[in-house]
Amino acid sequence: MWQLADKKINSRLLIGSALYPSPDIMQKAITASAAEVVTVSLRRQNSATNNHDTGHDFWDFLKQLNCHILPNTAGCHSVKEAITTAQMAREVFETNWIKLEVIGDDYNLQPDPFALLEATKELIAQGFEVFPYCTDDLVLCQKLVDAGCSILMPWGAPIGTGKGLLNPYALKNIRQRLPDITLIVDAGIGLPSHAAQALEMGYDGVLLNTAIAQANDPERMGTAFKHALLAGRSAYEAGAMLERDIAAPSTPTLGTPFWHQQD
Repeated sequence: MWQLADKKINSRLLIGSALYPSPDIMQKAITASAAEVVTVSLRRQNSATNNHDTGHDFWDFLKQLNCHILPNTAGCHSVKEAITTAQMAREVFETNWIKLEVIGDDYNLQPDPFALLEATKELIAQGFEVFPYCTDDLVLCQKLVDAGCSILMPWGAPIGTGKGLLNPYALKNIRQRLPDITLIVDAGIGLPSHAAQALEMGYDGVLLNTAIAQANDPERMGTAFKHALLAGRSAYEAGAMLERDIAAPSTPTLGTPFWHQQD
């Protein structure tokens, strides 16, 4: 069990709710993954829908999962747009959690660091628990912490690319320099091994969507990620061996018996 903002949860996987072939498959995949936090975009889904349309069914499936909802500001390109979306999400989903996204480039969906910092300061002043989606820039991460963030979500790679951790050095640097901050790798995770790698280096969790939702078998992939996260965290807590530049025998020669040929 670990502490995420004001909640104690078991799974270190945060999972998205978009791109699944159907709500039923989404529900089965999330259940198989054991994730307890699900991200939802207010700009794509409306839980307040009163008729029996797709949006209403989607919200019913989410409620049945009994997970914590993490609304996000996906698709926002300005400070004003992100703040307005966050305020609406707080009313609709009845939570002060917000995954803050302010996109600066439409090609690689890279966050706008300047707008992100500005929006973060304003939302924290309004009482939000901000989960900022950012790049692996140490200076930006430090400024977000200085603004009041206790959680950071640096990317592993651009959203939806599945390239994994493109810059492990930068991610390790952030982990080492911000030891008391909850760090979650968000975006770019494509394989269970990528998620395990993030936890092996001391990250507290990962957030992903496409890798499970777009798999040939989302339910089975959800199970694979569940086990990968458990393995990665266990490896970190156990203490991984240090890399070496030269070979070292795994069986020492000291005390090894030898035989004399008898005449």
